[in-house]
Amino acid sequence: MTVDTRVQDAERVQWLPMTAAISSISVVGIAIGLGMPLLSVILESRGHSASMIGLNTAIAGVASIAGAPLATPIASRLGVAWAMLLMIATGALAFVGFHFAPAFWMWFPLRVALHMSLTILFILSEFWISTSAPPSRRGLVLGVYATVLSLGFAFGPWLFAHLGSEGFLPFGVTVVLVTVAAIPVLAARNESPPIRPEGEETSGFLSYIWLVPTATVAVLVFGAVETGGFALFPVYGSRIGYSEADAALLLTMIGLGNVLLQIPIGMISDRVSDRRYILLGCATVGLAGTLFMPLFAQNWHLMAALLFVWGGVVAALYTVGLAHLGSQLSGHELASANAAFVLCYGIGMVVGPQAIGIGMDMFGPHGFGWSLGLFFGIYMLVAIGRLAFRVRRG
Repeated sequence: MTVDTRVQDAERVQWLPMTAAISSISVVGIAIGLGMPLLSVILESRGHSASMIGLNTAIAGVASIAGAPLATPIASRLGVAWAMLLMIATGALAFVGFHFAPAFWMWFPLRVALHMSLTILFILSEFWISTSAPPSRRGLVLGVYATVLSLGFAFGPWLFAHLGSEGFLPFGVTVVLVTVAAIPVLAARNESPPIRPEGEETSGFLSYIWLVPTATVAVLVFGAVETGGFALFPVYGSRIGYSEADAALLLTMIGLGNVLLQIPIGMISDRVSDRRYILLGCATVGLAGTLFMPLFAQNWHLMAALLFVWGGVVAALYTVGLAHLGSQLSGHELASANAAFVLCYGIGMVVGPQAIGIGMDMFGPHGFGWSLGLFFGIYMLVAIGRLAFRVRRG
């Protein structure tokens, strides 16, 4: 085999496994988008308080953090494709269980099983996508993945609005969707990547958080900003004078930017020799956007334009961070680092709402932007430090 042939093989997109991973996780995204509001509405109809509904929902974050370290050991034993199929089946059974569980306490172990399986499924699908994408197109491929996944999450609530919460129908539709997600994975099972090449050494799971910190801190910041920002933006909007409808439309603009800008930013990252510069640029735009929010607050259209760009660029911290991770690692290291990546996202989900809420309590409405800006500022220091000391990996 000539050098040119080997280069062409390395640059070839592995369409079947990549399509399998993207389509399966995107269908699961639809199921999550449908299932989350469905479960909350059912609990409310049964007379449970908002705090109890919130407590049951919060278990999802704890389950995600607990499930992340299990992804690599399970996939090492079963193989990536079969581990994904097992998680799809576990998630489907847990979700159906909500319909048949009469007691509220039963919803806690079901929520743990559901979200642990979903977390492992996300980790392994992202690992599969990263290994299937050629290095020169990894940003583009992950941009497509992020875009399709965002559309899936958006389609789920629309489907719920049409199905309602009565009876078995919404549960049945969700299970059918999750079953459909298993088909492409089953079709591509023989092309799933090895997760632990023979003789490859392993190290402790937590060490992978620090192996490529520019990627893992990026996703922690994104998890904090996305979760805290979305949860508290309606409160911020109300305090600066927007109606509930206007604030909701501004959130839609953030989501629209997320959907439309991931592919072009991913393509740009493929043309840059070191993706850490793109990540630093995303954090800089994030910080600048938070500083401009108070200045644009009195003009809805300017605010909408700002949030469209801001939302799309900030979301690229996840997309480009994942691409950067894939460019630095391979094999078992990449699988474990993907798990650490998702773990950091879960930590961000826990930290973000608390920090932003405290900021607003202490400094009023402007505390919203200042708290967001603090996260971006911390990340910029990390990225500049890694670049300034010319650390090759990370």
